[in-house]
Amino acid sequence: MNILSVRLEAPPNTNMIVGQAHFIKTVEDMYEMLVSSSPTIRFGIAFCEASGKALIRYDGNDDMLVRKAIEFASMISAGHVFVLLISNAYPINILNRVKMMDEVACIYCATANPVELIIVETEQGRGVLGVVDGVKSKGVESDEDRRERHELLRRLGYKR
Repeated sequence: MNILSVRLEAPPNTNMIVGQAHFIKTVEDMYEMLVSSSPTIRFGIAFCEASGKALIRYDGNDDMLVRKAIEFASMISAGHVFVLLISNAYPINILNRVKMMDEVACIYCATANPVELIIVETEQGRGVLGVVDGVKSKGVESDEDRRERHELLRRLGYKR
């Protein structure tokens, strides 16, 4: 068995959700869910089929994000893993809808940070062991840091 690290860095102004699902219709159902969630969301989905032809299935409404999702799925190449790249929205806007999809088994990360997926490769195939999302903590927030956090949430429209 081999342990690998696969680094993914979403394009600027793009967020990424990486998860695992269990059925080929994941791509079509996710497409329908996303287009009905927001008229302005842009996205690309790629899904690593786990058996049969073992293809990377894909869809989306933004060619660049579709190509990048396919690239990331190709790098991961682990059965039933999906990569969803979104712009003009944040994971908080769609994450519960993604998690509630019948096909979705788990979410590994939802982030704009560069991530490293820790992959195990065996004779059978590949699987995701975990995700490194972000950097090591540098300390505890100060009162000024708290004020900045509160201001950011209000500026983004998530708090009043």
